[in-house]
Amino acid sequence: MRFARSDRSMLSDWWFTVDRLLFSAVLVLMAGGLILSLAASPSVASRLGFNTFHFFIRHALVIVPAVVLLVAASLLSPRAIRRASFVLFVVALGLMVAAIFFGPEIKGATRWLQFAGLSIQPSEFAKPAFVVVSAWLFSETQHRDDVPSLPLAILVYVIFVALLVLQPDFGQAFLITLIWGGLFFLAGMPVIWVGILAIGLLMGGMVAYLTVSHVAGRIDRFLKPSTGDTFQTDRAIEAFQNGGWFGTGPGEGTVKQVLPDSHADFVFAVVAEEFGLITCLVIVALFAFVVLRAMARVQGETDSFIRMATIALVSLFGLQALINMAVNVGLLPAKGMTLPFISYGGSSLLSMALTMGFVLGLTRRRPRAERFSRSEDDPERASASREVKA
Repeated sequence: MRFARSDRSMLSDWWFTVDRLLFSAVLVLMAGGLILSLAASPSVASRLGFNTFHFFIRHALVIVPAVVLLVAASLLSPRAIRRASFVLFVVALGLMVAAIFFGPEIKGATRWLQFAGLSIQPSEFAKPAFVVVSAWLFSETQHRDDVPSLPLAILVYVIFVALLVLQPDFGQAFLITLIWGGLFFLAGMPVIWVGILAIGLLMGGMVAYLTVSHVAGRIDRFLKPSTGDTFQTDRAIEAFQNGGWFGTGPGEGTVKQVLPDSHADFVFAVVAEEFGLITCLVIVALFAFVVLRAMARVQGETDSFIRMATIALVSLFGLQALINMAVNVGLLPAKGMTLPFISYGGSSLLSMALTMGFVLGLTRRRPRAERFSRSEDDPERASASREVKA
């Protein structure tokens, strides 16, 4: 893609202001996920009675709208990102409620809605929207006293987590709590409140352990494997042992023949066995680069909304990747969480594309006059600004 600096079109402005290294890293992850889907999914499709390339074709079909969504979201201004996130969050919450009451039950959970043969997981789209809305509310607590921003941020969190628990999806609830707690800390809230939040998280975990059997089962199996079935985790660890540094070769792995989620939750184990630890480290390095690059991009950013939203969005991206990889190597209990851009899953792929599109949009280099201005939302600031200009 080549543009002349004299070209003032929207795409040209985007090309010269977007972080092209960050954009390229995301595209590499997306392309890598498509290639690895070809390696991990055929055996699962065959076991389920589908065409051998069923999951690969579906993954490839979602890649195109995912790239379009990535670029479209990165074209938005910070103000437009905030507004779009608010609308998306409200719609996604409504769809989550519909999924709980009307969605099909899959593996004991009601997280999905089905339309014309397509399965949609609304909570995936709610995640980036929730992060942006929360960052906006927390940023407002630093600048405005006339809006109950903190109570609203707490209310938004409680509603979202309550719906996740009702599905149930405790893994996502845990992830969202970590991100929200990080925003709470970044907003400069008193340390005592951060401590209370941490205690509340621990108490919530204890309640889930004592009242939800499958949560207790997963934790018990993790702490004491002899108490239950650890088949998937054991096979994943064996895959790392079999693969060594350079892997057994594409198509030569055996773990994908027995793991039911080898194309989704345990795709990292397939990568380890067939492509080796070196390839796994390259993937880890790509995730780390994306997170660190985005955080470095907003270092010194004066707009608290842009700073907090960017950090929270890439933390969502990075923590989800970290949790998935930790489950694959047996460092965390199984959580059913995808590896961003690598695992199969249309909702997850589109959600992560939106997440990183928001990050690219927030980190674009804009002239000060074009940047998101809080004075447009605050009449007193707007008035003061006009007086200074006068």
